[in-house]
Amino acid sequence: MDILDDYPYEIRPLTPDEGGGFLITYTDFWGCFSDGETIEEAIVNGRDALAATLEVMRVENLPVPAPHSRQNRKAG
Repeated sequence: MDILDDYPYEIRPLTPDEGGGFLITYTDFWGCFSDGETIEEAIVNGRDALAATLEVMRVENLPVPAPHSRQNRKAG
């Protein structure tokens, strides 16, 4: 299993004033978010953002938090 799948996320629709589409945020990481025109696109883009966040944390020798329970995951 890919470790990225272990991290819970939240997705919410963006208002027309925010540009529309969907916003994905990872609850274990402050500032790790992305968006997409569809929920599926937001998830793909969010995984890219999470992978980049994890890589920076490893390079900077920062502690990487363990994923919280997948039962907390929400979509839409």
